[in-house]
Amino acid sequence: MRNTARWAAALGLTAAAVCGPLTGSAVAAPASLYAPSALVLTTGHGDSATTVTPERAVTLSCAPAATGTHPAAAAACAELRGVSGDFTALKARPDVHCTRLYDPVVVTVQGVWQGQRVAYERTFGNACAKDALNSSVFAF
Repeated sequence: MRNTARWAAALGLTAAAVCGPLTGSAVAAPASLYAPSALVLTTGHGDSATTVTPERAVTLSCAPAATGTHPAAAAACAELRGVSGDFTALKARPDVHCTRLYDPVVVTVQGVWQGQRVAYERTFGNACAKDALNSSVFAF
């Protein structure tokens, strides 16, 4: 009788050890329905990201909901979805005219957009040229 009790206890513990992780992954499945989109955006004055010290930085997470320290996270995520995460597709508004004063501003983006690694850098001639983008993505 003792062997039967030991056998049953061992079988129960083995089943718990084997099946336990399966129940945990079944609970976590809904979170994996969204490809991760988490970005860090920076801006600073200078010619290149390698030499500039970031003056401002924000975080932007777009899945499953727009969050982060970006002041217009929902609008920025919507705009990025509209261009499929292609930062080069963000164009300047045609009605904005900036001076040609050269005071370069560098923006960078590092992180993940819908599961794909992102590393983007762009140098604008001045802050007006950066702010002329028809987008809230770099408006921080």
